[in-house]
Amino acid sequence: MRIMAIDLGDIRTGIAICDKFEMMASPVCVIKHRGITDLTKEIARLAGETLAEMIVLGHPKHMNGECGEMAQKSERFAEILKKKTKLDIVLWDERNTTVMANRALTASGRFGKGRKEVVDAVAATLILESYLAFRKNAAKGNNPGST
Repeated sequence: MRIMAIDLGDIRTGIAICDKFEMMASPVCVIKHRGITDLTKEIARLAGETLAEMIVLGHPKHMNGECGEMAQKSERFAEILKKKTKLDIVLWDERNTTVMANRALTASGRFGKGRKEVVDAVAATLILESYLAFRKNAAKGNNPGST
C-alpha cells in the first residue's frame, strides 16, 4: 500500500511517501503555505499524483504524552484532510522526529538555507518509517502501539 506521511507545520509542511510494498520511505517535498485551505488542496493533489492510499499525519504530543496545541491542530487537520481526500488518516506519534531529522542532516553535512528547506520532508520520512515498522511488527503479531 502506498502511504503518504505529513509533518505538519505552521509555515512549512513536509511530505513523504513509501513504495507500494511498504519497504522504503522517501521524502517528496516541503510545502510552504499560508493557510489550511491551500495546504489541504496541495496535499490532496499530491495524494492523487502519488497514488497514496492512506495518510499518516504526525501527532506532536508532549514528552509526557499529553496533547498540546500542535497535537490538537493535527487532530483538526486530520478531520479536514479526511473530508477532502476521502483517505484513511492515521495520527502517529512524532515526538523527536524534527530533532532526529536535524541530527541526520548535520551528520550528512547539510547546513544553511538548504537544510531548512528539507528538514520537514526528512521528518515526514522518519514519521513514515516509524509507522511502517509498526505495521511490519503488527503483521508479525507484535504490537508496539501508536497514538
